[in-house]
Amino acid sequence: MELVCEGIAHRYGALDVLAGIDLAVQPGECLALLGPSGCGKSTLLGIMGGLLAPSSGRVVLRGEAPASSLNPITYVFQDFALLPWRTVAGNVALALEHRGLSKTEMDARVADALARTSLTEFRDAFPKQLSGGMRQRVGIARALSVDPAVLLLDEPLSALDAQTRDLLMEDFLKLWLASRTTSVYVTHNLQEALRLADRICVLSRRPGRIKEIVALDLPQASRGSPDAARRMAEWAEHLWHLIRDEAAVAEREVANVR
Repeated sequence: MELVCEGIAHRYGALDVLAGIDLAVQPGECLALLGPSGCGKSTLLGIMGGLLAPSSGRVVLRGEAPASSLNPITYVFQDFALLPWRTVAGNVALALEHRGLSKTEMDARVADALARTSLTEFRDAFPKQLSGGMRQRVGIARALSVDPAVLLLDEPLSALDAQTRDLLMEDFLKLWLASRTTSVYVTHNLQEALRLADRICVLSRRPGRIKEIVALDLPQASRGSPDAARRMAEWAEHLWHLIRDEAAVAEREVANVR
């Protein structure tokens, strides 16, 4: 499916957070949203997913969801959002309840999602028994179980240590390359955006506007190769140039608010 934002603006009281966002996420594309703290990345994602109503503008979904999709738009959150009293399998099954599925079909979807995220042997474990990376795998498995047409990810790796983040990023990339689900990925990490995205939408400091959309013309599967290192470094330098000064200003604004 294609997700289209038309003239999106949003404010919280007197605070303008987003202004004039016109953006189309193409079918099968992974688009990263990047920008300084407080630029409205998560707010825009919430509007895309219908969690927030924009102050003006609209979001349009175009195309048909897969016949197997139980939920056209699905989230993966930063904080895992797992129920501690449910097992891994029980947390994944939560997304499937009250959807009229037979037990056989529900069990099959849970088993498939666990297998795709390498969680099968942990199906009976509880969240407190898992590392942060494993808990986030459960969150991803839960999202995959409904076969979404659009996947929205709000800084899903930011709470993890660097080593775990890198490992899970590569695992997520393999999953995404296998499905090519239309995805929007919010991050403040340049390397995540460069590794995963087809395009990177850079937002200005608030009110967030589209500053530039950077198209990455190397396939994700080849970006980790030595031959791609120079091109990746050039993109990283360009992105940092786009956000560096505004990121410094935004950091001082956040500090002053606190």
